[in-house]
Amino acid sequence: MKKGAKAGTELMDLPCLPLRDVVIFPGMSVPLFVGRSGSIAAVEASEGPGKAPRQVVAVAQKDPSTKDPAKRELYDVGCIAVIKQVVRMPDATLKIVVEGKSRVRIDSLNRTRECLMALVQPVESPVDVESDLSGLMRNVSHRFEEYVRLGQKIPQESAMAVLNLADAARLSDSVAAQIFAPPAVKQSLLEEFSPEKRLYRLSEILEREIDIAKLENKIRSQVRKQMDVNQREYYLAEQMKAIQKEMGRPDSREDFDALREAIEKAGMPPEVKEKADKELARLEKMPPLTPETTVARNYIGWLTELPWTRKTEDQIDVRKAQKILDEDHYGLDKPKERILEYLAVCKLAEQIKGPILCLVGPPGVGKTSLGKSIARAMSREFVRMSLGGVRDEAEIRGHRRTYVGSMPGRILQLLAKAKVRNPVFLLDEVDKMSVDFRGDPSSALLEVLDPEQNRHFVDHFLEVGFDLSECLFITTANVRFAIPPPLLDRMEVIELSGYTQPEKIQIAKSFLVPKQTAENGLSARPVKLSDDVIGTIIRRYTNEAGVRDLERHIGKIFRRAARAVAEGKRAKLAIRESDLEKILGVPQVHEKRTLLSARSESGAAAGLAWTERGGDVLLVEVSRIPGRGQLILTGSLGDVMKESGMAALTFARKIAGRLGVGPELFRKSDFHIHVAEGAIPKDGPSAGITIASALLSAILSEHIPKDLAMTGEITLSGRILPVGGLRSKLLAAQRYGIRRVVLPRENEPQIREIPSHEIAQLKLDYVDRMEDLIPILFPKCRLHRSDLTAEPATRRSAQSLPASMPAAH
Repeated sequence: MKKGAKAGTELMDLPCLPLRDVVIFPGMSVPLFVGRSGSIAAVEASEGPGKAPRQVVAVAQKDPSTKDPAKRELYDVGCIAVIKQVVRMPDATLKIVVEGKSRVRIDSLNRTRECLMALVQPVESPVDVESDLSGLMRNVSHRFEEYVRLGQKIPQESAMAVLNLADAARLSDSVAAQIFAPPAVKQSLLEEFSPEKRLYRLSEILEREIDIAKLENKIRSQVRKQMDVNQREYYLAEQMKAIQKEMGRPDSREDFDALREAIEKAGMPPEVKEKADKELARLEKMPPLTPETTVARNYIGWLTELPWTRKTEDQIDVRKAQKILDEDHYGLDKPKERILEYLAVCKLAEQIKGPILCLVGPPGVGKTSLGKSIARAMSREFVRMSLGGVRDEAEIRGHRRTYVGSMPGRILQLLAKAKVRNPVFLLDEVDKMSVDFRGDPSSALLEVLDPEQNRHFVDHFLEVGFDLSECLFITTANVRFAIPPPLLDRMEVIELSGYTQPEKIQIAKSFLVPKQTAENGLSARPVKLSDDVIGTIIRRYTNEAGVRDLERHIGKIFRRAARAVAEGKRAKLAIRESDLEKILGVPQVHEKRTLLSARSESGAAAGLAWTERGGDVLLVEVSRIPGRGQLILTGSLGDVMKESGMAALTFARKIAGRLGVGPELFRKSDFHIHVAEGAIPKDGPSAGITIASALLSAILSEHIPKDLAMTGEITLSGRILPVGGLRSKLLAAQRYGIRRVVLPRENEPQIREIPSHEIAQLKLDYVDRMEDLIPILFPKCRLHRSDLTAEPATRRSAQSLPASMPAAH
């Protein structure tokens, strides 16, 4: 027969003691600190008449933060607690010891002036006379014993007292009071009046707590084991420090700590940092004096020095950029315009994407300084790498770490030196690279310059990717045709031709003279150079498209004046033309103007050429001598220029009949073609029209005007094909006193792009064929329509002329 829980018929009115985070069970003794005024009043109100026990109703709060709880904020089931001891503390609070007696159900609460009074009804536990709870009690006891054994902080005597209990109700209440569980869980056990159900519930709770305790013990064991390992390593490390100190060696641990700190501060991507950490861990295990240690330390050092995250903020102001370009460079309007367009796109798009700028021009025209001006206009760092003579791919990509003395490539070395990841990076002399058995550096540059590939540039030494996409790459070259085609395909070429003499004079007055004045300490006593003196230096002592030699000679004049001032002599501060030979020596440049104007014989023609140093004028001479129809070519001519001479002779033989010259002249004469300045190699097809004109002049014994020059490629049929380098060639023509220039008609659109003031002194003639050129060269000659229309009496042959004289019409 089973009886349910019964409530006592007698209601009790007792002081109520609200509890925070504490649940009191019957049979449980617990110390409490009482500080709230209402709770202190409840303890004092519990004192009854005589020796009656002091009792309160201990009930848990639902919300521990509530200071003055009402009935709805308290649980409905509490416990009558007998106050065993009361101690008043110095701060007016109380310390009491209470013992739980029985469960009660709270019917109502009444707040008096001092405290809460609770009207409660005691609750008796149900008794099942037919059920045997011994098995359930044994299970809970075993679980509780294991729970205590796993390290829970329960005194051993308390645990033994609980395990010796034979009553199911007291066992369940005692175990519930001892376990560490949330107050809500304990409150649910207090509200469970059936001992059997409490024991079942305790079995579940203990099972869960045992699993948690086992996991905690496992984690604690692992942590303790790791701490033991760390302590052992620390102990051994301290021993190694002491040994190294006794041996007089530096402390390697400090170096490792410094490397570890540098890795943390470098801002590396996760995969790079992981590789650096692995390399450092490997380094710590290496003997200190092995070569591998040096390589590993060097590797980590380069990884930490690279600017993984550091960069400068762009400050692009197009107007300011134009002002900077004008301050640093005179002229160069077209290149400046294109650079400003490029900067404007970078500002609006907020990224650098597009073709790489390639500045092509002769030495000394300002290619490198333009790169510096771009960096200054963008507020970026400037980095320059010279590619002249580079023939090893490792210069770009670096050496692999298997080689002794290996290092990263110069790309990453210069970025580490710049300390930012987005500098203006100038690749100088990109046309001077070469190829040998060590690889092709131009192929390695493809990855550097290609925006689609350089986001993950891999250096052979570091073997990790580095982002180069934020670098602004600019390349320079002297000649376009020498740039490898795959590289040229990725670049936008900006041509920088040479300067005219007036431009060089302005550059000297505005830039070179002030610079040399400051560098030589003559600011207080400046040297004066007139326009005529500067012009003489340009004409007689320099032969260049740029101003590098001009600056060098001006510097020599200023150094001579600085020496005189330093020695206390009277320095001559106003330089005249007559002083130049004394200071600079004999003119170093052959006066080609005199050579061109002094030619008086037939068979000489002036041609315009383009070289790495800019435009130039070539003197082509042809001499007809008795022979067997051979062609002799001298003057260090290349294969293309030799073929142009052959094509010119073939055309001359073809048209000779229309000029009244018979074929026997060619059978009994040799033609010697010579291009002046024979020590200088020459090549290219643009001299074809000049060689043909000189040949016709020698054949007809007619002089070509001294102030006329020409350029163009000739075909066997006499067509004149277009050529390049026109601006440089026309500037050279003006420099040497040429007044009239013959050009291919197909080049007329390119001439319109040249500023008119640069060629104002030249008269330009455009021709399609050599037949159009002959009336300009030889106004007195009559060109017949065909050989059949020419009169026999006008035809001349080599037989009717002396051997020493050229045939003429």
